[in-house]
Amino acid sequence: MAKEGADMTEETEYMIDKNAGKETANAAESPGSAKEMRAVMLAGFGGLNKLRVAKKAMPEPQDGEVKIRVKACGLNFLDLMVRQGTIDNPPKTPLVPGFECCGIVESVGENTKGFEIGDRVMAFVNYNAWAEVVCTPGDFVYKMPDEMTFAEAAAFLLNFVAAYMMLFEVANLREGMSVLVHSAGGGVGQAVAQLCSTVPNITVFGIASCFKHAAIKDSVTHLLDRNVDYIQEVKKISPDGVDIVLDCLCGENTGKGLSLLKPLGTYILYGASNMVTGETKSFFSFAKSWWQVEKVNPIKLYEENKVIAGFSLLNLLFKQGRSNLVKLVTDKLLCLYKQKKIKPVVDSLWALEEVKEAMQRIHDRGNVGKLILDVEKSPTPLMANDSTETSEAGEEEEEPEGDNDSKERMPFIH
Repeated sequence: MAKEGADMTEETEYMIDKNAGKETANAAESPGSAKEMRAVMLAGFGGLNKLRVAKKAMPEPQDGEVKIRVKACGLNFLDLMVRQGTIDNPPKTPLVPGFECCGIVESVGENTKGFEIGDRVMAFVNYNAWAEVVCTPGDFVYKMPDEMTFAEAAAFLLNFVAAYMMLFEVANLREGMSVLVHSAGGGVGQAVAQLCSTVPNITVFGIASCFKHAAIKDSVTHLLDRNVDYIQEVKKISPDGVDIVLDCLCGENTGKGLSLLKPLGTYILYGASNMVTGETKSFFSFAKSWWQVEKVNPIKLYEENKVIAGFSLLNLLFKQGRSNLVKLVTDKLLCLYKQKKIKPVVDSLWALEEVKEAMQRIHDRGNVGKLILDVEKSPTPLMANDSTETSEAGEEEEEPEGDNDSKERMPFIH
């Protein structure tokens, strides 16, 4: 194992509980503190009160792994589902959430090739990303372009790789085709819009809440309100429907998406955010979403010449061993980034101690682009003192008011 960098500063820990906001004593002089780190801990599945920042033993790289001093992490809607325990086969708690991060290589394990101490990198992690230090196999680590910021890197991998693979690997996007994407203002939605702009004559129908329209109106061809009958709105513009539907909602939108497909069109399900309504797991929401999914008849697909597909990037990486394919896609995306054809959209930056407020913002569908956990950012006093009593998230159909508290408490809008 390579020599670790010697100069590491111990940061002050902030706890997020009802007595939070008081600065804890700096334990840098403690003999064992050099091997500890701050991390977001999920104590059990449920609401926001299950999250807190705590000290944890620092990992060391195993054979083939890279040890990264984390600068920033990505926050995705999937992380909310992990917190609630609504994903299939969730790991045991306590755990450190998070699937993507970026930072600087601090050391490498035996037989790890291609990386040196000091390299700026971004990485996929099978949990454990929301911490000051992570270790992950070298196959999941990629060098950052010199001009890419850490905030951009934390917003890049999961969103753009998923968007690219759905459009080009699954749906075979070509010149002159049309795409409908739900949650057009989110990280994946904005990545889809940018990638579609790299192909000539692509029509993009974006569905988003009204309050996001001004911010994203230039990124799509046709912008539709998520609370109206978008099927009729699409057919007014394109009577035959669309070639590709990208659905992260599930539920009743599955049947609607299939009905909008042209012959030889492809519907891709890559999420199920309709299952998340309140702050904690809801059996009613789960059952409602399942019940609303149209039961697919293969004979009907055959007769109508339609394709239905599913896509999970994390399963592709961590369960199905397709890291080589993901690396090829990442290399293509980095070329597009260097050519200034794509650029991650960052909504806001949050300290680790502000993870509850960050989750509430994405829960309320208040973000345009990606929410980032900035490991080196200090929490604002308001966040440190007021992060325990967070109101239950609104129903998925409700839009946050333009002057709601989450926006007043925003520490930094990028």
